[in-house]
Amino acid sequence: MSTQRYLFIRRGTPGKQEQPSPAQMQEMQAAFAAWQKKFTAEIADMGGRLKAGGKVLRASGVTDGPFTEAKELVGGFMIVAAESYERAVQVAREMPGMTPGASIEIREIA
Repeated sequence: MSTQRYLFIRRGTPGKQEQPSPAQMQEMQAAFAAWQKKFTAEIADMGGRLKAGGKVLRASGVTDGPFTEAKELVGGFMIVAAESYERAVQVAREMPGMTPGASIEIREIA
């Protein structure tokens, strides 16, 4: 079976998130490391978190972005190689650290 690549776009809700305690942070990092190890074969590029701000290019020019009226902000991305959308969804579903209002958009790369 051939493998296809998928772009995971991690989104969160704007605003301040409650900072986890050092113990909670350690627990989250351990859960993420275990998830990463479980899906080593599928994770083609861990991508990364995105810093706040940025620029938006349109035909009319460049403006600051992302915009505060957005209900969701892109927080990071990742590239996953899987044999199907179903497998890509399974990888995303098991990713730890999903907070209320967060989502992962899964897009097949042509």
